[in-house]
Amino acid sequence: MYCRILIFSQSSIIFHTINYTLNILAYVSVLVLHFHCVFFFSTIKDPEVHPQPESYWGNVNPVGPRACYDESKRLGETMTYAYFRHLNLPVRVARIFNTYGPRMQVNDGRVVTNFIAQALNNESITVYGLGEQTRSFQYISDLVNGLVALMESNYTMPVNLGNPVEFTVNELAIMVKNFTDSKSDIIYQPLPIDDPQRRQPDISTAIKQLNWKPTVTLQEGLSKTIIYFKDILKPSSECDVH
Repeated sequence: MYCRILIFSQSSIIFHTINYTLNILAYVSVLVLHFHCVFFFSTIKDPEVHPQPESYWGNVNPVGPRACYDESKRLGETMTYAYFRHLNLPVRVARIFNTYGPRMQVNDGRVVTNFIAQALNNESITVYGLGEQTRSFQYISDLVNGLVALMESNYTMPVNLGNPVEFTVNELAIMVKNFTDSKSDIIYQPLPIDDPQRRQPDISTAIKQLNWKPTVTLQEGLSKTIIYFKDILKPSSECDVH
């Protein structure tokens, strides 16, 4: 279970993330339900291990501007396993890497949605830094299949769910521009503080324990996602039914 908290106050992010997790743990422990704890994997600065396995704890700056997000997720896992060890609560923990697909919010601030919306509107596609930082992008249907496989398994340790194929942000921007036939240019802005240069999951555990691996390529997933965004970004006059 995961609630994405759209709150910009750093203290609020910590408070809500920890309290939501704790409340859900208390609730499912009373009902003796399975608890599916989902966290987005994030490391501050550059990961010291590449690709990142579940045994990698992260290179986290505890006083950085993103620490409220990263440390609250880390504590969420700690609380989950405290309930697992002391109350025998059945738990499943997924560490999700960059995921995208239809029905994402246009203004959610993620790189895929930003690039697609900018390209479809023929606005400048904004790349932060030099664009050489890498990410791996997982299509939503692959994630759903992975979560189902995890829930149906008996595996109780954390599992990485992500697509291990790396792309630079520049490659993603060019791909989106080409797929949308956009007239957009690509511009570069300063890189945010503590933005990691590389992020790539090691999914060996998921392959071995869940018999799962992603099957949708970035090209296929982007094509499906762009179709969705083309529809929702149509001018209202084009959406009228006559």
